[in-house]
Amino acid sequence: MSSQIAGVLQLLALITALALVHRPLGDYMAKVYSSGRHYRPERWIYRVIGADPAAEMRWPAYLRAVLAFSAVSVLLLYLMQRVQGSLPGSLGFSSIDPDQAFNTAVSFVANTNWQSYYGEQAMGHVVQTGGLAVQNFVSAAVGMAVAVALVRGFSRSRTGELGNFWTDLVRGTVRILLPISVIGAVVLVACGAIQNFSGIHQVGQFLGGPQEWNGGAVASQEAIKELGTNGGGYFNANSSHPFENPTPLSNLFEIFLILLIPFALTRTFGRMVGSPKQGYAILGAMAVIWIGFTALMMWTEFAHRGPAFEIAGGAMEGKETRFGIAGSSLFAVATTLTSTGAVNSFHSSYTGFGGGITMLGMQLGEIAPGGVGSGLYGMLIMAVIAVFIAGLLVGRTPEYLGKKIGTRQIKLAACYILVTPALVLGFTAVAMALPTPADSMTNTGAHGFSEILYAYTSGANNNGSAFAGLNADTPWFNTTIGIAMALGRFLPMVFVLALAGSLAEQQPVPTTAGTLRTDKPLYAGLLVGTILTVTGLTYFPALALGPLAEGLAS
Repeated sequence: MSSQIAGVLQLLALITALALVHRPLGDYMAKVYSSGRHYRPERWIYRVIGADPAAEMRWPAYLRAVLAFSAVSVLLLYLMQRVQGSLPGSLGFSSIDPDQAFNTAVSFVANTNWQSYYGEQAMGHVVQTGGLAVQNFVSAAVGMAVAVALVRGFSRSRTGELGNFWTDLVRGTVRILLPISVIGAVVLVACGAIQNFSGIHQVGQFLGGPQEWNGGAVASQEAIKELGTNGGGYFNANSSHPFENPTPLSNLFEIFLILLIPFALTRTFGRMVGSPKQGYAILGAMAVIWIGFTALMMWTEFAHRGPAFEIAGGAMEGKETRFGIAGSSLFAVATTLTSTGAVNSFHSSYTGFGGGITMLGMQLGEIAPGGVGSGLYGMLIMAVIAVFIAGLLVGRTPEYLGKKIGTRQIKLAACYILVTPALVLGFTAVAMALPTPADSMTNTGAHGFSEILYAYTSGANNNGSAFAGLNADTPWFNTTIGIAMALGRFLPMVFVLALAGSLAEQQPVPTTAGTLRTDKPLYAGLLVGTILTVTGLTYFPALALGPLAEGLAS
C-alpha cells in the first residue's frame, strides 16, 4: 500500500469516527449545559468556592468571573513554579526563572500551552500534575463556558442573563472533560504511553554518554492535552516522543481527541438554539476548511520534488518514520486549525508552502473546528460578519437566528476579528525591527521571518505550537509572547460576552420570505468565503514575506 493511499484511509477512518460520536456527544453536552440538576460532588465544589449555582449572571458579571478565575489561576501556577525547588517530587529541578514562569503560567491558563523550556528537564511531578494538568482541564472548561454563554445569547430573548459561569465551569470539567479524559488515558496506556511517577534513570549510552529519562503521568496529561485542545507536552519532543505517542494508532487516536469536542459543539449549538440544521451549517463550513487544508497539506508534502524527497517518498525531514507524511500532515493541520498546539513533527522542516498552511490555519482564528469552545464562538462571530455582508449585498437589515445585527453587534464582532491580527503583526514588526530578538533566529531570510511570524501567530491565537528553530527562551520572547497570549485569549472574550449580552436582550424577529436562510449550503459557502477573504486580506502581505516567498523560491 502506498503512503498516499494510507493517508487517505486514515482521513476516512477519522471522519467516520467523528461522525459516529458527533450526535450523541453533542446532544449530551447540550443536556449538561441546560440541566437544572447539580450532582453532589458539584455542590461540594460550589460550597468550597462560595458560588451560588442558581444565580444567573449578566455579561459583565460573567466576564468578571472569567477574568477573576483566570487571574487567580495565573498567580497560583506562577507561584508553584517559583517554589518548585522546595516542593516534593521536584526530581531535583530548581525553581523556574521569573520570565519563564510568567510565560508558562499565562500560557497554560490561556489554553495556549506554549513552552519555551524542555519539559523533562525543567518541571517536576507536582508542577506537571498539580499545576499544568489542572489548567489543561479548567482552561478548556473556560472556553466552553464562554461559547455556551454566546449560544444562550442567541437562544434567549428579552433578558441579559447568560447563565452562571461557575456552574458552566464545573459542569464542563466534571461531566465532560474528566470522564472522556479517563477513557482516553486508558486507551493511550494500552497503546504504550507511560503512566507513572518514577524518577530520573539512565537508559543507556548514546553519543558517548549516558542518556537520562524521567517518567511521569504522561498518558493522563496527554489525554486532556489533546481533548482540551491545550497542546504542550510532558517532553520537549512533544507528541513525537514515543512515551507520549508510541504508535500510528495512538497518533490517529490523539488527532481524534483533538477534533472531538470542537466538531461536536456544533451539534450542541444547534440543539440549544432549537434548530439542529443551524448546527449542521456551521459544521459544514468547518468541515470544508478542515478537509481542504488537510488535502492541500498532504499534496504539498507528498509532491515536493527533488532527489532526496523522491527517495524518502516525500518531505520526511523533521517527521517521525512511525507516522510518515500522512500521519504528520493530519496532525499538523488538526493542531493548527484548532488551538491545540501539540506537534508530532517539526513544522519548520515542512516545505515552504506546508509551513505556510500551518500558519494560515492559526491565522483563520482557529475556527475549523477551532479550540474547545473558542472554535465555536469564533465561528459564530464570523457567521455574524457573513450575515452582515449578505445584508449589505441585498439591502436588508442583517439577521441571524432571529436576532438583528445592528451597529453595536457588528462593532463588537469587528473588534473581535481585529484583536489577534493587531497582536501578531504588531509584535512581529517590533521583533524584526529590534536587533536582539533576531539573534534568536536559527535561519535568515524568508524562513527566519517565518520563525518570528509563527511564534506570535501561535501565541496570540492561543495555539502554542512552535515552528522550531527559534530560541524563544529569552526575556524578550518570554515576556512579549506571554503578553500576546493573555491579550489574545481574554480581549476577544470581552467582545464575545458583550455581544452575547446584547443579543440576549433582543426580541426575536419573525422569519419572513425575505429572511436569509442561514441553515442552507449557500450560506455555509458564504461563511467559508468570508473567512478566507477576511484572513487573506489581513495576513497575505506577511505570508508573502515568509512561507510564500520560501515556497516559490524552492
